[in-house]
Amino acid sequence: MEHSTYVNIGEAARSAGLPSKTVRYYEEIGIVRSMRSGNGYRVYDEKGIRKLQFLSRARRLGFSLEDCRVLLSLYEDKERSSADVREVALRHLSDIDRKIAELTSLRATITELVESCHGDHRPDCPILKDLAGSAGLRTRSEGR
Repeated sequence: MEHSTYVNIGEAARSAGLPSKTVRYYEEIGIVRSMRSGNGYRVYDEKGIRKLQFLSRARRLGFSLEDCRVLLSLYEDKERSSADVREVALRHLSDIDRKIAELTSLRATITELVESCHGDHRPDCPILKDLAGSAGLRTRSEGR
């Protein structure tokens, strides 16, 4: 029988670059499982640590928790189709592109507002007027 080394939640979290609180949350929502030591503490083996590292990297890349759940199940499924993994990544890429378009529009609107403000000692401010809904400027996505 193979002997596994177990580490506590703090060590597992550090290995994955995650806060212990996040590791506990992942366990609470059922994405990962810990084992319990004789004294009842959470412990993780190498496989558990690899899962936490996988999740940490996926979250840094912006995948949602649900996408992480799907990707982790595909990672563990040796019969998986890479097309299934690609589909999840393509969906995420589409979300990123949508967010970039929204941010680009927001940036253009804020740029217009800043350029329309004199930035002097007078109280008249087109930025505040716009935020109050009275300046008439619209985001580019609103104007379409």
